[in-house]
Amino acid sequence: MISSTFNIRFPIWKYLNQPIFDAKTPLVLNPNRFWYAHQVQYLERCWLTTFRPEGHFRNG
Repeated sequence: MISSTFNIRFPIWKYLNQPIFDAKTPLVLNPNRFWYAHQVQYLERCWLTTFRPEGHFRNG
């Protein structure tokens, strides 16, 4: 059972628009494997983003 606060939906449009004959990204037909690969790519993108504080806290 999935909690209502943790509701990440399956990226159906990204799954359906996969490049078929691209050597860089292999075609993944299994939805479970695609979901796992999507989560890994999402986590990698989150790690690469720079942290920008919102300015609520002041130093000094």
